Amino acid sequence: MSPPLLAIRGLTKAFVGIRALDGVDLTLRAGEIHALLGENGAGKSTLIKTLTGIYRRDGGTAQLEGRDIDPADSREAQSLGIGTVYQEVNLLPNLSVAENLYLGRQPTWAGLTRTDLMRRQAKALLAEHGLGHIDPGATLGTLSVAIQQLVAIVRAVDVSGKVLILDEPTASLDAAEVETLFTAMRALRDRGLAILFVTHFLDQVFAVCDRATVLRNGKLVGERAITQTSTAEIVSLMLGRELREAVAHAPAGPAEARTGEPRVRFERYGRRREIEPFDLSVHPGEAVGVAGLLGSGRTETARLVFGAMRADEGRAFVDGKPVRIQNPRTAIRLGFGYCPEERKVEGIVGDLSVRENIILALQARQGWRKPLPMREQVRIAERFVKALDIRTTDIEKPIRLLSGGNQQKAILARWLATEPSFLILDEPTRGIDVGAHAEIVRLIEDLCRDGMAMLVISSELEEIAVYSDRVRVLRDRRHVGDIEGAAVSPDAIMGLIASGSSKEAA
Repeated sequence: MSPPLLAIRGLTKAFVGIRALDGVDLTLRAGEIHALLGENGAGKSTLIKTLTGIYRRDGGTAQLEGRDIDPADSREAQSLGIGTVYQEVNLLPNLSVAENLYLGRQPTWAGLTRTDLMRRQAKALLAEHGLGHIDPGATLGTLSVAIQQLVAIVRAVDVSGKVLILDEPTASLDAAEVETLFTAMRALRDRGLAILFVTHFLDQVFAVCDRATVLRNGKLVGERAITQTSTAEIVSLMLGRELREAVAHAPAGPAEARTGEPRVRFERYGRRREIEPFDLSVHPGEAVGVAGLLGSGRTETARLVFGAMRADEGRAFVDGKPVRIQNPRTAIRLGFGYCPEERKVEGIVGDLSVRENIILALQARQGWRKPLPMREQVRIAERFVKALDIRTTDIEKPIRLLSGGNQQKAILARWLATEPSFLILDEPTRGIDVGAHAEIVRLIEDLCRDGMAMLVISSELEEIAVYSDRVRVLRDRRHVGDIEGAAVSPDAIMGLIASGSSKEAA
């Protein structure tokens, strides 16, 4: 086994007393592709930013080729030989490929850029990486996302050339583009680079990586050689619980809630680059849980069925009638509601009052030319503050001053005020206290008993097993199967995530 090219030992980083990294070790060797894995909050982004000088570490050591390093910024990290390419290509789309490759280091004469020389150098550089088919004079923004990624990688390697960090580079690529990227990654590995590959797609880890390091809650929980591990073991490390195979493959039980016409039904519904086509139906009074690792396509599914992203194939039905869900406004008119995962970004309007946040969706459906009378707004807000036990001293209080759990209940109140027939909840209990957590789980159960159709996304397997009549499992942007009735359990969900079964989901 070759000596480490990059060795991180005991890395720590804290923010306002919270440890984002707690004694993390990472070893990269020349000529390997190394996966960095973990769920939300695991510490992956903090590790990358600390390694590349965006954050300064609080403790621990980092050595590159046996020498201590502590980059003060990303420019110093690049000069040491550490380059980074992010999911969103951080080049200039209005410039040519050649101009992007040599941005900030253009060949000049008498203060003027030597464009012809730069293009010749760019052509030679691209050819060196097996990309001679790319026109160095083409405007970058006219090329596919995959080609833009490759250009960013070639630039990073040329500028740095020892360690290449790829942060979710495949998130916006289709299958053919992913394979193009993997071909380039393998070629760079064979040239002796160390590649740190951050991804949520387990199939890709086993397709292209040599080793994997798994973080959970800011700590190192395991390092494995890919040839000596399994998907089940990696999933267990990421989620922090052992997978019991016997339970995971329990037979499906009866779907008691699925009787009569579905409230909503989707046939071969999908969007290229976001989520593969799927079939899904939800009946009145049924809670369908949605489970999968981060990046599996859970939120993309929710946004697609709510019209926040438009499907480019498939059909949708409400109460048996075909519908076209063109945007969220259409979905609201059809009786849909959606509580997003990013509560503070996509949910609340922080400077508006609790009252204003609660009536927001109802007012949007009615139209802003027909404002709800203030008396009606107050009546609705006070009704839901009492019904959901939203703890605020005043409904006119800015919602940003409420606790996370009370903000979440106010967003639920917003959609319940529209009397939806189909409600989508994306991580409804994330980041809230234990008491509010229990209240929201109880509310989900009550709404189902009252006949509402619900699609509930959660990364908490124990929670989702409590209220779900059926659990839809996703992996790597695919709906891979259902677990129903008595078979629903955290271990069964983990088993299906790990196996990636291709049995029909309906």
